Amino acid sequence: MSPFSDLLAAGSSPSPSPSETAPSVPSLRDAQESATNAAGWVEENWSTWLAIGLRVLLIVVIATVLRVAVRRAITKLIDRMNRTVQAVDGTAIGGLLVNVERRRQRSQAIGSVLRSVASFLILGTAGLMILATFEINLAPLLASAGVAGVAIGFGARNLVTDFLSGVFMILEDQYGVGDSIDVGVASGEVIEVGLRVTKLRGDNGEIWYVRNGEVKRVGNLSQGWATAGVDVTVRPSEDLDHVKAVLTEVGEAMSKEDPWNEMLWGPVEILGLDSVLLDSMVVRVSARTMPGKSLTVERELRWRIKRRFDREGIRIVGGLPLQQETEADSDPTAGMAAPSAYANTTSPQAQAATPLTPPSVTK
Repeated sequence: MSPFSDLLAAGSSPSPSPSETAPSVPSLRDAQESATNAAGWVEENWSTWLAIGLRVLLIVVIATVLRVAVRRAITKLIDRMNRTVQAVDGTAIGGLLVNVERRRQRSQAIGSVLRSVASFLILGTAGLMILATFEINLAPLLASAGVAGVAIGFGARNLVTDFLSGVFMILEDQYGVGDSIDVGVASGEVIEVGLRVTKLRGDNGEIWYVRNGEVKRVGNLSQGWATAGVDVTVRPSEDLDHVKAVLTEVGEAMSKEDPWNEMLWGPVEILGLDSVLLDSMVVRVSARTMPGKSLTVERELRWRIKRRFDREGIRIVGGLPLQQETEADSDPTAGMAAPSAYANTTSPQAQAATPLTPPSVTK
């Protein structure tokens, strides 16, 4: 049969009645069959759903308990570290070196970092296990996370560097609140230690914000002890035994007075001659002091040494050499100018400099 005959046959066929085109209403039997099929599907899969739910619940419970236990253990460790006072070099002055604010801030920073890392690892692992329970392919997700992590690492490498440097600075206890440090780009007293930025107060009161990633070396002037050194320059003709005895008496008297007896952590020692010149000699005096108090002790030592030397008649020299300290006799002719050839009107120089007289005009 040709296609044209098919079309004619289709056109000649009677059109369906409205009752035939209306949607059929499901009967009670159809509803019973649908309910039976649904009940059978649920009966077949309820065990799988129950297993998945129990597995997810078990993962959540284990992750929650493990997170709480790890955070509690970290908190106890930090509290124990905060209460522990370790002596420095095995001496009794270790307790004096402990700064309460410094230990508190350091312990809080370390605890915050450890708790955050523990929570991230535990919750992240639990989330991946839950996704794997629902049979979700984690390979694309992990690949996307890896690419995103690399992109963020390149874009925020300075931030990551600052953060990691701050973590290691706190863990290694390189400096803390109250320390006087020199970090190269700035120096001053530490007023706040952060994971990204360290705040310093300079000698003139200014506040420096130093990124931890820019710190290449740190000079801590407050850890352990400091040294106060004073150079006493006297004439080479002074009696060294007398000078040493006077310096010893000054140091002993200073170490017995308040508040210098707390700042001095050792006796004032006379180390001996530091240099001997034709017009002077330098006696070196040194003392071990409390951290950050070396300049104060040096100023007080100079003050006491000068007053005691004045009473003992010991002269402190310095600056210009001794032979230049006494003024030479003034020369009465030093302020007179040298004689000039132009002062004599009959000299050839004066004659040559005399202006020519114009010739007279005769009428």
